[in-house]
Amino acid sequence: MIRHPDNTNLILHSDSSFQNWPVQEDKGPFIQQYLNRLQQTMQCALAQYPRVFAFRVDLRLPVGTQLPEYAYTNQVIERFIESFKAKIKHNRNMARQSNPYAHDSKVRYVWARELGQHGKPHHHLAILLNYDAFASLGKFALGRDNIFNRLVAAWASALGLSIEAASGLVEIPSNHYYHLHRDDLAGQAVFFHRTSYLCKAATKVYGDGQHSFGCSRD
Repeated sequence: MIRHPDNTNLILHSDSSFQNWPVQEDKGPFIQQYLNRLQQTMQCALAQYPRVFAFRVDLRLPVGTQLPEYAYTNQVIERFIESFKAKIKHNRNMARQSNPYAHDSKVRYVWARELGQHGKPHHHLAILLNYDAFASLGKFALGRDNIFNRLVAAWASALGLSIEAASGLVEIPSNHYYHLHRDDLAGQAVFFHRTSYLCKAATKVYGDGQHSFGCSRD
């Protein structure tokens, strides 16, 4: 058992798999506790919904823009998540007005806070929703009623910026979405492997008063 030199509460994990789930071995070592929480988040989503829409998104801070102090703390990702949850809840409430049987969706998530080359934090996230409520991000164009625009609006709200100013700060990586099925372990393994990147030890900072990793609790 090897502990992280900057935070001895954390255990480093260097194997090619974690509890039989594959990880991006070349990105290791990983934090064992983070891998465990990622696995729990995925399993909680699939325990509630037989099909899950999971996707990756990266959130960045603007260059040359004055931001409130909280933008550099964990408060900014907390604000983003609460805003995004509210937008999902509103969408489902509106959907039930036209269809009483419209599916609901809990928002589950995993996030990692990392520091870039210039010491500015950015966040990597994986978000998991009920596939029967949401199955795609939609077109990556402002002004549409889709998940992408809710992400941009939530990040704008968290930073206190306009939608237009925040649009370029929400990055959707390639191969960003996954349709997980409760009985498809192979598909779950692909998602776990991709998202294990969030659990790597590198580029995370400890001792500055901020958490480097977080996830939904149930």
